[in-house]
Amino acid sequence: MNLGFIGVGAMGAPMAEHLLDAGHRLSVWSRRPESAAALVAQGASWCDSPAAVAGASEIVCTNVTGSADVEGLAGGLAAGFAPGGIHLDFSTIAPSAARRIAASYAARGVDFVDAPVSGGSAGARAATLAIMWGGKSALAPRLQPVFETLGKTVVHVGETGAGQVAKACNQMVMVAAIEAAAEAARLAAAAGIDFARVRTAMLGGSAGSRVLEVFGERMAAREFAAGVEARLHHKDYALLMDEAARIGAPLPVSAAVWQQLNALMAQGWGRQDTSALLRVLETGAGPAR
Repeated sequence: MNLGFIGVGAMGAPMAEHLLDAGHRLSVWSRRPESAAALVAQGASWCDSPAAVAGASEIVCTNVTGSADVEGLAGGLAAGFAPGGIHLDFSTIAPSAARRIAASYAARGVDFVDAPVSGGSAGARAATLAIMWGGKSALAPRLQPVFETLGKTVVHVGETGAGQVAKACNQMVMVAAIEAAAEAARLAAAAGIDFARVRTAMLGGSAGSRVLEVFGERMAAREFAAGVEARLHHKDYALLMDEAARIGAPLPVSAAVWQQLNALMAQGWGRQDTSALLRVLETGAGPAR
């Protein structure tokens, strides 16, 4: 297929590489051309603008930071898409933004698919991402070659915006579990018990989870260098709390976790790993170690 890719950061770069390795022809653009240099060296074609990427592609994939970034790109892509083109967005954005973008494309005969992913940069490198997508079900056959190259679990959740709601649910549960692990670590320390041993015991019980395995290990080792920058989870929580307020969904646990993330950001730890939620608890209950 003739594909485009914009957003070649920690997640996007390995995703784009997998598409090249699968034999697709890839056109790329980046605000910083050097970010795409490795892909160009591997055979991707450099384009001078998002419109040029769209003009060369059946499907343009994007993976950028937030709603405003995707909406800004959509304006440029729209000028280059031929009718029947697809903008396939892997970013985590507001469901309402996904719906606005889809509506803006409709008159041009272009489809927008919101397909946020879970699995982090490790999942992107291993091509084991969980992909939750929203859009017209009739697009599935055209999207499948892309999805099967990048992910292990692919679920069509519903119409446009549904993928973003699914991602919000994923982030809500995951970050709440990180906060729970941080509180367990804080309780163990306050009781004078080694959390590393507590965590080992928990992993063999009903509290065992991927979050406790990965983020709990970082807490036990006090390794807060970013695996996942906390500022990104803070951004995701802002989206989900806004959506909850918009539709009147009560999220009492998430509201408390949201405040802990706010406190983390206030300490200037946004570029640390989200396991730094433990440090927030420590600053509120005595000097941080």
